[in-house]
Amino acid sequence: MAVTLNPYLHFDTEARAAMEFYRAVLGGDLQISTFGDMGAEGPVPPPEGVMHAQLTTPDGFVLMASDGDPERAAGRTAVSVSLSGDEEAKLEGWFTGLAEGGTVEVPFEKQMWGDLFGMVTDRFGVRWLVNAATTS
Repeated sequence: MAVTLNPYLHFDTEARAAMEFYRAVLGGDLQISTFGDMGAEGPVPPPEGVMHAQLTTPDGFVLMASDGDPERAAGRTAVSVSLSGDEEAKLEGWFTGLAEGGTVEVPFEKQMWGDLFGMVTDRFGVRWLVNAATTS
C-alpha cells in the first residue's frame, strides 16, 4: 500500500469558499461533504458547514479542508503550502491566482539561489511558497 502526505486545512467557516477558490486557481475535481450530509442538524456544527472537502488536481495534488467547530478552538500552527517544479509559466500563474485578494510577501521573481520564487498569503490566510527551478 502506498503512503501519502496531504495538506489538510482547517477554517472557521470558509472551507467551501476557500476550496472553490483553490479549484479555480489549480484546477481539478472538488468533492465536498457537509455536516448535514452526515446527519448533523445543527446548530453546532451547522448542517451547511464543510465536514470534509477534497480537491484533486490534474497535476496530482490532493488538498483537503474542513470547517471547524466554533465551540472548540482548533490549535493554530504556522504551516505553509509549497508548490515547486520546473514549469515556470504554470507556477507563475498559480502564484498570480493565489495572490488575488491576498498579500504578496515576496514577489515571484529571480532569487539569489537562481530560481524564481514568491511567497503569498491568500485571502483565506494560507501562506503559499511557489518556487520555479530555472536552468539558467
